[in-house]
Amino acid sequence: MARPKAPMANSSGTDHSVQSALRTLDAEASGVAAISAALQSDLGVPFAAAAELVRNAKGRLIVTGLGKSGHIGRKIAATFASTGTPAFFVHAAEASHGDLGMITADDVILALSWSGEQPEMKNLISYAARFSIPLIAMTADKDSTLSKAADVQLTLPKAREACPHNLAPTTSSLMMLALGDALAIALLEGRGFTSTDFSVLHPGGKLGALLKYTRDLMHGGDAVPLKPQGTKMSEALVEMTSKGFGCVGILDGHGHLIGIVTDGDLRRHMRPDLMTADVDDIMTRNPKTVSRDTLAGEALELLNAAKITALIVTDAKKPVGIIHLHDLLRAGVA
Repeated sequence: MARPKAPMANSSGTDHSVQSALRTLDAEASGVAAISAALQSDLGVPFAAAAELVRNAKGRLIVTGLGKSGHIGRKIAATFASTGTPAFFVHAAEASHGDLGMITADDVILALSWSGEQPEMKNLISYAARFSIPLIAMTADKDSTLSKAADVQLTLPKAREACPHNLAPTTSSLMMLALGDALAIALLEGRGFTSTDFSVLHPGGKLGALLKYTRDLMHGGDAVPLKPQGTKMSEALVEMTSKGFGCVGILDGHGHLIGIVTDGDLRRHMRPDLMTADVDDIMTRNPKTVSRDTLAGEALELLNAAKITALIVTDAKKPVGIIHLHDLLRAGVA
């Protein structure tokens, strides 16, 4: 039996889909723009207060919500946790069935609700008041039950949903996510949270690879191709070929790296007497180097920017290792 063919999309259908997508993006972008404008107006002071409240908390940030706000809350909690603010998510409905025990008097609660009127929030609000747990409300209604009960009100500007019926949470969800991210990054910057701190919390995946150090991936000892100043190119070529990095570092009398001879240098200086020439005449002086403590991601950026394949690792101008693009590829950096 012949299988029915799938209907082919016509140009008018494609145009309609694209136009719908553009309308959605325009609606959501206007919501984010409205937050930006609000932060420069009435939202600025409570935003700073919320950041200060979380920064000074002895415990953790408890993010709560339900429905679409709950899904957004989970992501916000994950962003806080990964950027140096201990945080986790408690579902607003599950809180009334034992999960309130996850929240201590040292914590701060960030409650997400567009309307601020979910009945499931009632017990959580009462619990926060009973144990004097600071409560930050992120809502679109400053007169809502949740907002009135909160110590800090992050009132989002009103915005139309991207849904043509103005029903499905779309623009509103993105606005909550954007404001949550803004709060997390403000705290990150306020704490001076560095890429080194970030690497401790992200040891796995490509992020983990990018946050490894050069010292973790470099080749050291006799593997580093090196020759002293004044060496003949014939000897330098043997060293370059035997070590397999496509280059050889040149040292002065103090063991400092003063130059490098690469495959590109060989091509640029190709001539009959190349093998009898001194490396001093062929080498590239003051080559690009990295330190042991350079992040692998930064080393990759340097290789790409300079359009080279290897970097000599130095300590006080003395070579201690070499890292090749292939090392970064094997580690999953590139």
